[in-house]
Amino acid sequence: MPRARATVRDIAAETGVSIATVSRVLNQAGNVAPQTRDLVEQVVERLGRRAPGPRGGQPKPVAGAVYVRCPYVLTDYFGLIVSSIAETLERHGRRLVLDAGEAAQHTEALARLTGGQGLAGAILILPPEPGDELVQLRARRFPFVVVDPRTTLPPDIPSVSAAHFAGARKVTAHLVDLGHTRIGVIAGPREWLASDARMGGHAAACADGGILPDAELVRYVEPTTEQGYRAAGQLLDLPQRPTALVAFNDKAAVGAMQAAVERGLRIPHELSIAGFDDIDLSRATSPLLTTVRQPLQEMGRMAVSLLTRLLDRHEVEALHVELATELIIRGSTAPPN
Repeated sequence: MPRARATVRDIAAETGVSIATVSRVLNQAGNVAPQTRDLVEQVVERLGRRAPGPRGGQPKPVAGAVYVRCPYVLTDYFGLIVSSIAETLERHGRRLVLDAGEAAQHTEALARLTGGQGLAGAILILPPEPGDELVQLRARRFPFVVVDPRTTLPPDIPSVSAAHFAGARKVTAHLVDLGHTRIGVIAGPREWLASDARMGGHAAACADGGILPDAELVRYVEPTTEQGYRAAGQLLDLPQRPTALVAFNDKAAVGAMQAAVERGLRIPHELSIAGFDDIDLSRATSPLLTTVRQPLQEMGRMAVSLLTRLLDRHEVEALHVELATELIIRGSTAPPN
């Protein structure tokens, strides 16, 4: 027989706080001490009561600003996502509280997030925090959405990302179709979810073309121009160098182009190079860079849409959204000589 649904009075009696205080916690209102809020939420969890909406009507949306955390420099990639989030929040009538810049990586921001700060929810972009901290934030019932998660998330944490596996498969298949069989990969950090997915896509395309995997042709690096340059140099100095390189992003691909030019290799006649993201940089190279377009602005818009539905107390069936990528073929790839 199902357990009887706990009432606000039951929760107040269990916690020793007033009915008014319990109601404020259940309705995500402010003016509640963090310790009191935690106590009430723990009892709610134990007694199995879901936070109610207001009597006699639709659930009341959660009021407050949206905290957007992007602990990176707001250049092309992150800047496009953040600007899209800001514009979409404005259309929804939500105020934005932005926490950006690399210095933000060294703060314990997630541990301090509560509804009592005038915040309704949060959007976390490529959060560097370990997964346990995200799980703890979810346990505190603070609404948030992750954009481009670094690691695999539990099923109940909403997220938005690009189709990394499919995108990597498309670009490698393009190179295989051109006739390349030795394809070097400048991958992202091993522990990143996107790196794992893209390596899977690369391996699938190689398998489709009957090409065996070769660990000698893979370098895992931070996706910067400098690291792309170094990794490409190592790959191009192999006794049997690759005839094509696939980089984790456009910045690493530009670094690879520099390494190729220094070695007197003509692109794409003697070496094909492809990137990922399709940021403005990919259209400023010579030749123009073949790449995979990520829907960065749509990722920002979708994150706001997901969070808004959570704050409006609407049921969300698809918590993990993957947006399609598109192969953009330009002048940096060609058949091998």
